[in-house]
Amino acid sequence: MYYNNQMLISRTINIETLVKAGKTLLILGPRRVGKTTLVEEFVKESRQRIVVYNGDNLSTQEKFSVNDIINLSVLVDGYEILVIDEAQNIANIGQSLKILNDQKPELVIVATGSSSFTLRGQVGEPLVGRKTTIYLYPLALSEILRGRPDSPDLLVWEELQEQLLIYGFYPNSVLAENNQERVRFLQELVDSLLLKDILRFQEVKGSDVLVKLLRLLAFQVGNEVSLEELGRSLGISKNTVLRYLDLLEKSYIIFRLGGLSRNLRSEISKMSKYYFYDVGVRNALINNFNPPELRDDMGAIWENFAIVERMKVRSYRGDYANQYFWRTWRKSEIDLVEEKDGKFEGFEFKWGLDKEVKLPKEWRETYGDIRFETITPKTLLGWVT
Repeated sequence: MYYNNQMLISRTINIETLVKAGKTLLILGPRRVGKTTLVEEFVKESRQRIVVYNGDNLSTQEKFSVNDIINLSVLVDGYEILVIDEAQNIANIGQSLKILNDQKPELVIVATGSSSFTLRGQVGEPLVGRKTTIYLYPLALSEILRGRPDSPDLLVWEELQEQLLIYGFYPNSVLAENNQERVRFLQELVDSLLLKDILRFQEVKGSDVLVKLLRLLAFQVGNEVSLEELGRSLGISKNTVLRYLDLLEKSYIIFRLGGLSRNLRSEISKMSKYYFYDVGVRNALINNFNPPELRDDMGAIWENFAIVERMKVRSYRGDYANQYFWRTWRKSEIDLVEEKDGKFEGFEFKWGLDKEVKLPKEWRETYGDIRFETITPKTLLGWVT
C-alpha cells in the first residue's frame, strides 16, 4: 500500500491468493518496485503464524545457506508461513527451499528477490515443480487510477499523463511531492542501483560500457537494433553485446520484442527492438526530463509506455500472449502484434494523431484481416485497464 495526500495505491498482486502449502512463491522484480512493501502488507494482514527473515542480514545468510533439514527446521518450527525478503543474497537458497518444500509439506514459503536470482541461476533447477513465480513491475496505470476512486479515470489520466510519461512508474517517483524529488530518485536509481546485481554477480568490463549500451538503446526505442552497430559504437564484439543485452533483460531493465515472420521473405525477423520497463529510467539515462512540448522523442516514449503498460496488465491477469513487431523491407509495419490461441491482433501507437491508421495491405494479403487498433492518449485506458 502506498499513499500521499492525493492517492492511496494498492497493488494488483494479492499474495494471499497465490500461496500454497508445500510450494514456494517467488516474487521477482527490479529493485525499488515495492516487493518488500507487498510482503509487509501480506504479513500484517495474515492471521497465520509467520516468521520473517531478511536476506540482507548476515546471520540469515549463514543459517539458510546450510542445506540441512535439521538446521532449517529450527528456523521454521512453530510457524505456518516462512517469508524471506531479499533472498537472492543467500548462497544455495534454492536448495534450502527445496529441502523445506519436500520435508515440510505443510509450510508455505514466500521469497522475494531481485535480478540476481536469475543471474546466478539459484532457484531454477532446485525448485522445478515446487514454485510459483510472479513478477512485480513498477506501478501500473490501472493501480494508480484505483488510488483515486473519487475521480473519473479519464480525469486522473489527463492530470498525471505528463508526469508518468516523463518520470515513470516507480513508487518513489509517482508519490514524490515534486519533479525535483523525482529527478533525484531516478538519478540515484540509475547511478547506484540499476546495475548493482550485474556488477556484483557477473563478469563485465565495467559499468561504463553497460550505461553506454543502455543510452544507445534509449535513443533507439521503437527502432530495430543492430548488434553489429552497437558493438562498433562500444568497441566490443557482437557476442559481447548479445551477452550484455541478456544480462540487462534478466535484470528487468529492458525487454526485447522480436520480429514476426511466417510467410514473406520480405519480413524483417532477425533484428529486435528493445524497450525499457520504465520510461522514467529511460529518460534518466539520457538526462532528459523536458516536458512533451519540448521533446522530439515523444513518439518513442509513447510506444514504450503503452507496450509496457499492456505487458503489466496481461501479466497480472494471467492473460499471456506472444508479442512481436512486424515490418517488411518495403517498410510496411505494425508496432505490436499479439498472438494468442493462433489468432493475431495488431496495434499502432500514435502520440499526436487521433486519426486511425489502417491495417497494411501487405499484412492483409498474407495473414488476412485482424483486429487492428490505433492506441493514442485518448484511447489508451480501454486497452490497459
